[in-house]
Amino acid sequence: MADGSVDILKDARAKAYATALADLNPAQPGLFQSNTMWPIFERLRKEDPVHFTAESEYGPYWSITKYNDIMAVDTNHQVFSSEGGITIATQDGDEGPLPMFIAMDPPKHDVQRKTVSPAVSPMNLAILEPLIRERAAKILDSLPIGEEFDWVDKVSMELTAMTLATLFDMPQEDRRKLTYWSDVVTAVPGHGLIDTIEEKMQIFIEYHAYFTELWNQRVNAEPGGDLISMLAHGPETRDMSPREYFGNIVLLTVGGNDTTRNTITGSVLALNQNPDQYKKLRENPDLIPSMVSETIRWQTPLAHMRRIATQDHEIGGKTIKKGDKVVMWYVSGNRDDEVIHDPDSYIIDRERPRQHISFGFGIHRCVGNRLAELQLKIIWEEILKRFPDIQVVEEPKRVFSTFVKGYESMKVIIPTRL
Repeated sequence: MADGSVDILKDARAKAYATALADLNPAQPGLFQSNTMWPIFERLRKEDPVHFTAESEYGPYWSITKYNDIMAVDTNHQVFSSEGGITIATQDGDEGPLPMFIAMDPPKHDVQRKTVSPAVSPMNLAILEPLIRERAAKILDSLPIGEEFDWVDKVSMELTAMTLATLFDMPQEDRRKLTYWSDVVTAVPGHGLIDTIEEKMQIFIEYHAYFTELWNQRVNAEPGGDLISMLAHGPETRDMSPREYFGNIVLLTVGGNDTTRNTITGSVLALNQNPDQYKKLRENPDLIPSMVSETIRWQTPLAHMRRIATQDHEIGGKTIKKGDKVVMWYVSGNRDDEVIHDPDSYIIDRERPRQHISFGFGIHRCVGNRLAELQLKIIWEEILKRFPDIQVVEEPKRVFSTFVKGYESMKVIIPTRL
């Protein structure tokens, strides 16, 4: 893979350190798309780990960039509220942001989360595992040998969409609608997928109608084990408004899609960029669980979460005022060398590979984190049975977003089968 990224990153570092500290603004989607946000976070962690940006396209906000400070914010929902949205780019329509349990505080958050959590319980994952493995095997066996193809489309999207469709108990032939809708939710108009906010709203109408039909089917049927049935029959959720139901569907779609999909792609990229680690993995497949955790840290598939301060609060020597927007940059916390040894390196046999912040902490810790890990573990167990090598042939195309840290496409070639 040709790599001109070294010069681009060098220029980005020079610019980051030449900018006045007060003017640093990491919330720029273009930086994430070009993978050049790292020097800004590096400088903020060193010089101003609790940093106020007075002007940005998202308004004024605080950046929390170090691991322990992020932990302090994430585990203090009394002071740092999720109400009203969890991204820096709050999408305010005529009725305000969509309600969803990740953007709620207790007690409502707790009962709604508890309603859907059995879908990703250890017992249910044990039931899902053979199905995920069977699908992973079919996907991998269908891949072309000796020809370039898009790994994101053929593998990452396929496996995650299949799993999510099963969790919703919707037809597998509709699974790519989930991929599309998930992308539309987080898409910035004018950057490829959609051109205008009006187009986005029109797609949301179709998305809403599809899941309203599924609700109507499930609410009039016996309770089942799928997510929609759980919401339709749960004592704390069966009377929720259609808008609140749809908000939770949006949350479950994006949460069930982006994290796993982008980490599957990231794992292939990281191993290509670190051939010594790829060799280590091939020689010792028992390292797969550790590699999965390291990739989730290294990739950090959701770059940030947002909170609103409910009262004045001091952190890192700075006073955050009531009502201020606070952004926890997980992508930066996962590169904090005061907590994680040699954090910029990809090391699949780290001593503590699960020490990362990608899933968040506290009451909002990712409800499906074990399912994400399971899918990654299975796909790599099946890859190593089949392919001695997967080669990335060009720089991947990354997503234009400060929230989803992911990939639109990544061309690879598999030279041969085992």
